[in-house]
Amino acid sequence: MDFKNIDEFDRGIIIKNVTNFELNHIFDCGQCFRWERQENGNYIGVAYGKVIEVEKNGDDVYLYNSTKDDFNNMWMNFFDLQRDYQLIKEDLAKDSILKKSVEFGRGIRLLRQEPFEIVISFIISANNRIPMIRRAINKISAKWGKALEYKGKTYYSFPTLETLSKVTEEEFQECGVGFRAKYIKDTVDKIYKCSISDFDDKSFDLDYIQSLDDDQCHKVLQSFSGIGPKVADCIMLFSMDKYSAFPVDVWVKRAMQHFYVAPDVSLPKIREFARNKFGDLSGFAQQYLFYYARENKIKI
Repeated sequence: MDFKNIDEFDRGIIIKNVTNFELNHIFDCGQCFRWERQENGNYIGVAYGKVIEVEKNGDDVYLYNSTKDDFNNMWMNFFDLQRDYQLIKEDLAKDSILKKSVEFGRGIRLLRQEPFEIVISFIISANNRIPMIRRAINKISAKWGKALEYKGKTYYSFPTLETLSKVTEEEFQECGVGFRAKYIKDTVDKIYKCSISDFDDKSFDLDYIQSLDDDQCHKVLQSFSGIGPKVADCIMLFSMDKYSAFPVDVWVKRAMQHFYVAPDVSLPKIREFARNKFGDLSGFAQQYLFYYARENKIKI
């Protein structure tokens, strides 16, 4: 995608002629928790310690509270704007069954989010409902994150690793994370101790884990408390550029059983089937299937 056609104005920037970019498809496809739809259809969210508002007008995308430098340093990568999604969709749409889901979620893009925030967020997500997940993440951010002002409202960045390393299990519990408090505390402690250690053991170093091949990354992530196969796949897909990941939640399970496999096929087998079928594009296929199944309330 050509980013020469960017205009800056007093409230932000305009990125012209952006294709395969629909706000509700991107922000409502299960990959993020800190973006809120506004009455006018725009979305306001916090990422990389910044708060921005995103508007789509025709083929132009407006990023309010942003500069060209912010775009070049953060948002171009965050919105995965250098990837040709048209090619991905054309490849996946060769599967006549998947084609309907691809067309339905035509504007989905996989956000490239911060691994530490996503690790904690998806530990909170396990066996949880989206409103509860959002509430808990926002409480953690409000308590220990940095205050960010926008349009007369205060937003909060996700707290740093160092800050959360000082938080107790009881304090996490007070944020509404339930039984997951002990998992969050243990995970934060492991990542923090690894970050300040002089030892060569990088078992809990997120940069090192991200550098591993996809299968090894999936395995090592599950050494953290509260991270099973599905959560590991989410972390890989939404923050570690591992696009063979295929998270199987209730909606993806229903979609796969509806379109591809028998009702009694296990979750590991569904994952294996999908990765064999879609290969390095499995994560993209997962997002199209998830969005289609949830929006259309597919049932088995």
